[in-house]
Amino acid sequence: MSVASARRLAVFEGGKASAVPLSAPQNFRGFSTRGSRYHFAMPTNRSVPVDTILPHIAYRDVVAAIDWLTRVFGFTEHYRYGDPAEPSGAQMRFGDVYFMLTRARPGRASPAQLGSATQSLTVFVTDVDAHFTRTKAAGAKIVEDLNETVYGERQYGVEDLDGHHWLFGQHARDVSPDEWGATIAKR
Repeated sequence: MSVASARRLAVFEGGKASAVPLSAPQNFRGFSTRGSRYHFAMPTNRSVPVDTILPHIAYRDVVAAIDWLTRVFGFTEHYRYGDPAEPSGAQMRFGDVYFMLTRARPGRASPAQLGSATQSLTVFVTDVDAHFTRTKAAGAKIVEDLNETVYGERQYGVEDLDGHHWLFGQHARDVSPDEWGATIAKR
């Protein structure tokens, strides 16, 4: 069905009709019917794929963070927003991993400002040994040496310029969670 026809449709559910918005987005992909209700396909987002957790991480200086994360970890800037001289945020990526940088402000501080850890972010890489060598050579603060864990990952831990804790890892061997002491949830 065309977008023009879709604009005239109503959604019927439980005997009540709801009007469909008069304008469909440019990337409208159509609709399907399931039972007695019309379901419209969600428009795609060219910034981040669906089923993605997108962390927002606070930094005192967004430009310095972009530069450091690019140079030390090999991340890539996707975009930045706000005042070009002092952006309020940016989106970074590493392969298919995306995350947001936001400028620290009241109510959203970096670990360096708080004096304590706020979270730990884990990124899986194809060659953790090479990544570790790169990170260490760049002078980053290594907080966990490269090692193989009981759960089968080869990993290391590092703090970034604002005290955020990052783990970089690579799958080393297949170990069932119950083999290293975890309890698998029953569904």
